[in-house]
Amino acid sequence: MTPELISACLSLLFAWAAGMLVGLERSFNGRAAGFRTHALVSLASATVMMAARLPQLAPDLVAAGSPRLLEPSHLIQGVMTGVGFLGAGVIFKEGVSIQGLTTAAAIWSSAAFGALFGLGLWAPGLISTVTVLATLTLLRWAEARLSGNVYALAVFQFSKGSIDAESQLLSILKSHGVNFDDRSYALRSSGEVLEFSGVLRAGRRDGLQKMVSDVGAAPGLVGYSITRISK
Repeated sequence: MTPELISACLSLLFAWAAGMLVGLERSFNGRAAGFRTHALVSLASATVMMAARLPQLAPDLVAAGSPRLLEPSHLIQGVMTGVGFLGAGVIFKEGVSIQGLTTAAAIWSSAAFGALFGLGLWAPGLISTVTVLATLTLLRWAEARLSGNVYALAVFQFSKGSIDAESQLLSILKSHGVNFDDRSYALRSSGEVLEFSGVLRAGRRDGLQKMVSDVGAAPGLVGYSITRISK
């Protein structure tokens, strides 16, 4: 086996292993597009980019005097566009939240470093793989420990005879550091139920969970719905 073919085989193996590593993180976190999907995307991208190295790998198949590396830009454009459609397939809407964006970005990244391996650029490919893994693991850990606002759509329903229901509700929310913004009002059940709706904004990640029990005990409350819109 020639050195060029050995290099090509190693490039494909690196691309396959790198995609699998990134995919394992996705599988571990319960994502549908896991280590098999990422491994295939990275390997397929590397395989396509091998066409740019055809003069090196199979000189008998190309015309004499051809450059040692064919122009890879059109191949890269086709690969990244095609993988973009694949990534769009893992993005879905769950209620008012959008899920799958990180997995889609990971699939697209797998195609990118797979292309680097396919071109024989091992060092940049390894650096890209490591940084993608660090983004998915270390930054997940850091993000979980960062303070930040949490938002939710909320609907609270009180019996019509409840005295000063809005003030009591706002007082409970404020005691937990939760703001009730963009409030709207409505009468339901033939005017027997007073409904407040709007956006809850908590300054702590556990702010919504801690307020639920107190809200549930509010005088006159007949029902409520809280839908998280940020993670």
